[in-house]
Amino acid sequence: MAIGILNAGLSGLNAAQMGLATTGHNISNVSTPGFNRQQVVQTTQIAVATGAGFVGQGTQVSTVRRLYSDFLDHQVLASQADSSRLSTYYSQIQQIDNMLGDSSSGLAPVLQGFFSALQTAANNPADSTSRQVVLNAGDSLAAGFNSLDQSLARMGDAINSQLKASIASINSYVQQIAQLNQKIVVAQSGANRQPANDLLDQRDALIADLNKEVKVTVLAQDDGASSIFVGNGQGLVLGSTSFALNTVNSPTDSGRIQIGYSSPGGAIPLPESGFQGGNLGGLLAFRSETLDSTRNMLGRVALTLADTFNQQHQLGQDINGALGGKFFNIGGPQIAASLKNTGSAVIAGALSNSAALTTSDYKLGFDGTVYTLTRLSDGNQQTFATLPQTVDGVALALTSGAAAAGDEFLIRPTVAGAGSISVAITDAAKLALAAPIRTTSGAANIGSGQISAGVVNGPPPANTNLRQSVTLTFTSAGTFDVSGTGTGIPAASMAYVPGKDISYNGWTVQISGTPVTGDVFSIVQNTVGVADNRNVLLLAGLQTANSVGGTMSYQSAYGNLVGNIGNKTHELDITSTAQAALVAQTTAARESFSGVNLDEEAAQLMRYQQAYQASAKVMAMANKLFDSILQLG
Repeated sequence: MAIGILNAGLSGLNAAQMGLATTGHNISNVSTPGFNRQQVVQTTQIAVATGAGFVGQGTQVSTVRRLYSDFLDHQVLASQADSSRLSTYYSQIQQIDNMLGDSSSGLAPVLQGFFSALQTAANNPADSTSRQVVLNAGDSLAAGFNSLDQSLARMGDAINSQLKASIASINSYVQQIAQLNQKIVVAQSGANRQPANDLLDQRDALIADLNKEVKVTVLAQDDGASSIFVGNGQGLVLGSTSFALNTVNSPTDSGRIQIGYSSPGGAIPLPESGFQGGNLGGLLAFRSETLDSTRNMLGRVALTLADTFNQQHQLGQDINGALGGKFFNIGGPQIAASLKNTGSAVIAGALSNSAALTTSDYKLGFDGTVYTLTRLSDGNQQTFATLPQTVDGVALALTSGAAAAGDEFLIRPTVAGAGSISVAITDAAKLALAAPIRTTSGAANIGSGQISAGVVNGPPPANTNLRQSVTLTFTSAGTFDVSGTGTGIPAASMAYVPGKDISYNGWTVQISGTPVTGDVFSIVQNTVGVADNRNVLLLAGLQTANSVGGTMSYQSAYGNLVGNIGNKTHELDITSTAQAALVAQTTAARESFSGVNLDEEAAQLMRYQQAYQASAKVMAMANKLFDSILQLG
């Protein structure tokens, strides 16, 4: 009997000792990231049957349990992946918001300054200083567009670098997880399938870090390993085997990094839409949803301003009497053939109608029979049997070679607009501020008829007969003859309607009042137009014209861009803050279940200490009983 008491005490002593060791382990790891509190699980040993009943044989430790909640851990992973994506997106878009919204260094001040300079020149078009101010303001405007575009391009380069760094971190994590999987499987299979708690904690911590980089799906295996999947189901970890992600250059844009999946046959590009969470997902979402569209929107404003301004400037006359040339230089659409193309086709594009431009990029594909043009912003498709074709303000043409089935081309009409704009004129005398025609009324006219100053019809190039003299002679109060050199000069008399447009040779005038027989009106070349401000007034009027997309002025289009970025930034500020709070809540819920509480552990120390002491007393008592029996002999 004394032996049974001794064994019971010894089992209690061993259990208490393991409890003390486990509690000490918990206390030591109170600050260890990812550590889950451990707990000794005790069960009774099999009792011995006696004539008086079953007599207990003490206790045994069946396992050391890790206090872990799969449900709570998955909640933390899901909320953390979304929080990382939103936080990354917000930190990136803040840079654009600060850049565009700066009232002192943004585009708005130089845009206003350019049109203010035109208004000043309109007051004194012959003044060389005023003309030079217009050129300087044009240079400042072009530099403003260039600077913003360069900043956005640098952000694109920075995104590439951050994507590479993120992929490197992801690959490091998956390698470590695969190695831990192997250790866990070996450890648990060799210890009566007891859980390798500390190794499991290390793996969970790595999975949490991986999940911050990219949203993952974790599947537990029967042998203790965990499989990790990403994107649309690509496996990163399968047992003890890891698979790497990598970065590849876009086949149609060498400056753009894409995410690829390593396979025996080479890297396979993965769709960006598959990465919905983590730092990686935030970077990809920012680039596709905000950065690309911002460059395109800014480029459309620049292209539309330059194109419409050039058109009006070319309809004017400079101080030397020559027709105006282009005021701004602008670049054309960027078109890149895929590196995978097998054909020899070279596709070129040109701006045909700036008002019809969108802010989308396009993909042109050839299936061997027809071309399919896909607008990437909304998926709208058009098919063509041949080129050239004009779509959304861009003229596309096959300049050489032939396309093969499967060939693709990326078309970006506006992306280079802001970066390519510059002032084409260096001589202020070549500013076409005057109109190239003027109208006169005959000195002998006696009727009340009045002729307007006349306007030049657009778009350029101007009619070759624009400045040929044309005379309107009234043969009665209701008819007039047209004489002179030009296009469409009628042989018969024309009916007079007060205020109705009269157009020949690329100009339009109106006559009002009541001319009488013999009254004469002339349209001639403007040879005394040094102080003429008619064209500069039209140029200045472009400031408020709805030129961008046919619905917005230059400034309202830019303001709309700034407003959209500001609204998106504010939205992300709120949602990222709310998501961070959710992460804190779910983490706190997990920690309340799995984390180490020093007060609780201190109580456990005292409990196990007392159990240890009590078990030692039992053993001491058993020893005395045994000694007493021996003394009887």
